[in-house]
Amino acid sequence: MIRFLQPEWFWAFALLPLIILWRGRRGPVAAVEYSDISLARAVSRRTRSRIGGIVWLLPVLAASLMIVGLARPQRTDSRTEVTANGIDIVLGLDVSGSMEALDFSVNNYRVNRIAVVKSVVARFIDERPNDRIGLVAFAGSPYIVSPLTLDHDWLLQNLERINVGTGDDGTAIGSAIAAAVNHLRTTKAKSKVVILLTDGVNNSGKISPLSAAEAARALGVKVYTIGVGVRGKAPLPVRDEAGRIHMMMMNVDVDERTLQAVAKETGGLFYRATDTDSLQKIYDQINRYETSAQSVQKFEHVEELYKWPLYPSLGLLGLGVILQHTRFRRLP
Repeated sequence: MIRFLQPEWFWAFALLPLIILWRGRRGPVAAVEYSDISLARAVSRRTRSRIGGIVWLLPVLAASLMIVGLARPQRTDSRTEVTANGIDIVLGLDVSGSMEALDFSVNNYRVNRIAVVKSVVARFIDERPNDRIGLVAFAGSPYIVSPLTLDHDWLLQNLERINVGTGDDGTAIGSAIAAAVNHLRTTKAKSKVVILLTDGVNNSGKISPLSAAEAARALGVKVYTIGVGVRGKAPLPVRDEAGRIHMMMMNVDVDERTLQAVAKETGGLFYRATDTDSLQKIYDQINRYETSAQSVQKFEHVEELYKWPLYPSLGLLGLGVILQHTRFRRLP
């Protein structure tokens, strides 16, 4: 990269047009005066005479190059080494049938829970470039969508492929926490975090949420829990025997007490998200809490380039002086 250390010298370029204008109006000083200029006109048509008329431009060109030199051009070669002590994070997402409830909105349009959750989680992933992140989805049982990875583009592709209704329906919160914690068990990261989002009550799986929380605490894993969805009833699409979809108001319930107990047991926090904005703010807050330690080292090599315009400017000045006193010398 080329930079100029003292660019204020470029203001001197504004003086050069004034010098040229003044020189043009003043004209060269007459060395010989003629009563009849026909002879001088014939001499001025010669190539040598025409070239001699622009010799005075050499100092102007030299001044231009000198200004560039005074601006201190430099070529820099810099590199930055970032050492990041990232956090291993496993995201647990509920994909049970109730995640199709249309109680969220985006731009005044009703959107189901899973679409909003995927959008918010994608933004969370983008803001954690130095962390290994894994993804566990669960309904009646959990399954690994993506192992811990720094390839967040691949992670986002897998997130987009998540759909509601994969596998048996239900909400296996305890099994999902256990699967996420087990995935973090062998990692060497100093900080291990599970962020679990659900809209229901633990009604499937063989492991209770509190037992999974105790295992998480023993392994040094912090669990943040998020209960998502409105309280009371929410519109839910239901397919009848003929395959037609009807909207029905269904009771929705989040086991807030259990989720709070899980978070408290592991040193995490419980959040309640009832709309799109609150869900986004929750992930933003977790993002601020769980920061990655970084050390940055910057190396820069600087090469001075002022001699490249300065030496030619001195050469042009010398050439102008030589020409004016030899080949294009004026008559006394």
